Amino acid sequence: MNTTDAKRVLETALICSPQPLAVRELRILFNDELGADTVKALLAELQDDWAQRGVELVQVATGWRFQSRPQMREYLDRLHPEKPPKYTRAVLETLAIIAYRQPTTRGDMEEIRGVTINSQILKQLEDRGWVEVIGHREAPGRPALYATTKQFLDDLGIESLAQLPVLESPAQQAELMNALAPPDDALQPELAIESPAESDSSNGPEGAQQAELT
Repeated sequence: MNTTDAKRVLETALICSPQPLAVRELRILFNDELGADTVKALLAELQDDWAQRGVELVQVATGWRFQSRPQMREYLDRLHPEKPPKYTRAVLETLAIIAYRQPTTRGDMEEIRGVTINSQILKQLEDRGWVEVIGHREAPGRPALYATTKQFLDDLGIESLAQLPVLESPAQQAELMNALAPPDDALQPELAIESPAESDSSNGPEGAQQAELT
């Protein structure tokens, strides 16, 4: 198979796949007759081939995929003019703390934010596939250690946490999470919007005034 045909096969598989494809999966297309380095070289050529188009080939945490370029979002949003639901400030700050301080415990997050964190917030992030428990700290009560997932990286369109910009405060990090939130947030239940000054709870961890799903 020549280079042109091989790239056509890769291009077709990536466009038709609903999920990113790893190099090892792409090699199956050629019965493993092409080595990983060859496949990577072909993917690099495909990136160049699509350089001037509205769609780009990118590498994310779980593999390679085609996606629209950020500057195209303004136009694509016109197909779905309704605004997607937004996450609360509390959710975004919690996600940012986990992303930048992982692995971290709920107690660590509460110390940084200065308020009690609603358990519903962590459940929301786990259900979304953005965070997971990866172990427990050897401390009294053995608190769970939270970290972000590869799905989180995929949804942000990045390959590793090293690609996150360096930001100092949880507020800055929360703004980043909001800016990078993937456009399919509409699939998630809408969250009530709270102001940055509002606590997650007024009556303990499970208080009635906690930010909750509407």
